[in-house]
Amino acid sequence: MSYTTSTPHAAPLARLVGSSALRRATVVLLGSWLIAASAWIEVPMYPVPMTMQTYAVLLVGALCGWRLASETLVAYLAQGLAGLPLFAGGNAGILYAMGPTGGYLVGFLLAAAFVGWLADQGWNRHYGKLAVSLLVGHLIVFVPGVAWLAHLIGFEKAIAAGFVPFILGTVLKSALAYASVVALDRRR
Repeated sequence: MSYTTSTPHAAPLARLVGSSALRRATVVLLGSWLIAASAWIEVPMYPVPMTMQTYAVLLVGALCGWRLASETLVAYLAQGLAGLPLFAGGNAGILYAMGPTGGYLVGFLLAAAFVGWLADQGWNRHYGKLAVSLLVGHLIVFVPGVAWLAHLIGFEKAIAAGFVPFILGTVLKSALAYASVVALDRRR
């Protein structure tokens, strides 16, 4: 099965990987570890910590394209669910994923796939579109994250604890992801 993309706008790592299974596996593994490493950069907050994971998730999406980004996030989630300490604060396992951060983990996958899909459509090549894709990708993380948290603690508390404190961080991490993609994707 060939994984090459037919679009000339494919995300840079998707173009680099081409149809090589070894390159693909390497990018997926390194990408999942990048997200894991970003989970260790943490501002302790309750009930959901602030980490650099969303930055890494957006970066993976924009640089990998939807298919490779989705595979990377599935690998990250599978490793964490299997017990490797890859989630925020070195946590792991199914019980952790069913706790307050579980919806955000689902949001990571959705956001990376969405930002990756837009990258494959050429959105990385336009400054305004890239900024929009990263901000929307960040917001996509919050939809299942806040929804799951609301299921656990109620809607108003979920908004107050799982969204509002993260607004400034969202803007800053989106800007950092934007600068990183512009610096790493030189085909503009």
